[in-house]
Amino acid sequence: MTARSQVVHPAFGAGRWFPGQARPLRSMIESFLKQVMLPPPERPILAAVSPHAGYVYSGPVAGFVFRALQDAADRFGPPDTAIVLGFSHRTSFPGIAWLEGDAFSTPLGETPLDRETVAAMLATDPLHHSNPSPHAGEHSAENQIPFVQVALPNTRLAVGLTGDHSRRTIQALVKGLEATAAFRRIVVIASSDMLHDPDYDLVTRTDRGTLRLIEAMDTEGLLQAWRADHQILCGIIPVAAALGFAARQGVRRAEILHYRNSGDDHPESRGEWVVGYGAVVCRS
Repeated sequence: MTARSQVVHPAFGAGRWFPGQARPLRSMIESFLKQVMLPPPERPILAAVSPHAGYVYSGPVAGFVFRALQDAADRFGPPDTAIVLGFSHRTSFPGIAWLEGDAFSTPLGETPLDRETVAAMLATDPLHHSNPSPHAGEHSAENQIPFVQVALPNTRLAVGLTGDHSRRTIQALVKGLEATAAFRRIVVIASSDMLHDPDYDLVTRTDRGTLRLIEAMDTEGLLQAWRADHQILCGIIPVAAALGFAARQGVRRAEILHYRNSGDDHPESRGEWVVGYGAVVCRS
């Protein structure tokens, strides 16, 4: 019997969304983490919301999420598996498409994929399916992975993309996450930027309101505020699922770590295109 070939999924965005070489990529992420000062963690982190734009734009905000995860791992031990939930910018499909295989590869090296976690998700609801096609060229989940590799180097990955805006998909995700948490120590990382609009004041005001809803774990309020022509979160389904899972684990309030938008750091973008970035964690 011949040995099975390893299935390794490459990072398509290396050299575009983040540096394509190991040394500058690690240096950039470590610089983001070192810039963050947080109080010592009192509880482990069950879920998080992290932005996914190009690292030069949203990387400093993502650094807050992953510094919090790094600090929590140092104090309480690392999670077994980071479940990264993104969404498809380009294709629509029902439910959640999971990567199955052995590892995910970035310029920082290969990180094992957790086959057992993916299998558990697939077994909970038919809306979970194994499908690598939507992942090809999609950055929403992928942009979280080098941060995981630096902040949680001993943690495996499970990577899923949502392809619709259905409440059934949220329910299926929460169900699968609960089933997995019964036998794995997991952290759920929902990948989402916030409002995109030329109006800097509108983005700032809207994002502050969205963060208040997230902080209150008000997933229903988020879903009611979201419209196709007013996407307060471009990853609304991953965020709602992460909050729903955390609530089922007993979390009553999320923690807003940081907020910036591209108009804060690049004032020349005001009036053209402004994107919001929030860093959120849910502690057990």
